[in-house]
Amino acid sequence: MASWQEFEQQAPELGKVARRLVEAYRHKVLATLRKDGSPRVSGIETTLKNGELWIGSMGGAVKALDLRRDPRMAIHVTSLAPEGDDPSSWEGDVKLAGRAVETTGGADAPETPEDDGSHLFRIELTEVVWTRVEGDELVIDSWREGSGPRQVRRR
Repeated sequence: MASWQEFEQQAPELGKVARRLVEAYRHKVLATLRKDGSPRVSGIETTLKNGELWIGSMGGAVKALDLRRDPRMAIHVTSLAPEGDDPSSWEGDVKLAGRAVETTGGADAPETPEDDGSHLFRIELTEVVWTRVEGDELVIDSWREGSGPRQVRRR
């Protein structure tokens, strides 16, 4: 598993775009796994701090309980729809996958309210994907832990 900083070091161009979109759009979608293995999606906000990606949750929230039970997760960062008829004007979206490790904080972690039962998770990445349109092609840039960046183009 890689920290955000390690991902950016291994895939600098993709890291620059992913950071821009993660920071530009406050609301994201988190996918977790329920007890029975079925998916659950929830709204989430993220924080990038000191080379790490963080998420938090209110105390006892089902998404936090899901992550405590099974830390595998995905985050979808959507961007605004393109204006007009040119799909190439769309910024694209970013998908992150990995696992969420619960922590009590520390000097490198974002500030959290004292003793309110909230949860704080550091995200360890295994995959980052940026999907967009260029001309008449769907362009997919991806990074997977241990295999570096790659690009696929589809018509």
